[in-house]
Amino acid sequence: MKEQKFKNHTQTVFGYHVVGALGILLLIIGSVVNLFLSGPENLLSASLIFLTALILFLVAAYTRTFPLKAQDRAIRAEENLRYYVMTGKLLPAGLRISQIIALRFASDEEFIGLVDRALKENMRAKDIKSAIKNWRADYYRV
Repeated sequence: MKEQKFKNHTQTVFGYHVVGALGILLLIIGSVVNLFLSGPENLLSASLIFLTALILFLVAAYTRTFPLKAQDRAIRAEENLRYYVMTGKLLPAGLRISQIIALRFASDEEFIGLVDRALKENMRAKDIKSAIKNWRADYYRV
């Protein structure tokens, strides 16, 4: 597996992010056009096609967001434990989850300093990741 760093740490799954998303978008557009162009005799089937497209969009969106929320909770717990082992204290409450997720890439040597800096400067996740000098890869995030 290729060494992970800031420039290549995100993943795009072609089938899901491109083909699936584009297919659902085209289905929704087509079903809306079909709904507006349908006559009274086709209104029920056109409405059902649109409803099916809408449900498919919601299922795809929730299929992505629910597992990510669970992963975010796991990352928060892992980084909280990591901080506790290093300092004897829990992570500061002022950190946003996006900051904590970005901090997971920091090596142990720079982790505590970046936590303090993220709090003081209210750093965005991208800025935290850019500030990391010794990248700690996470190959398990999807």
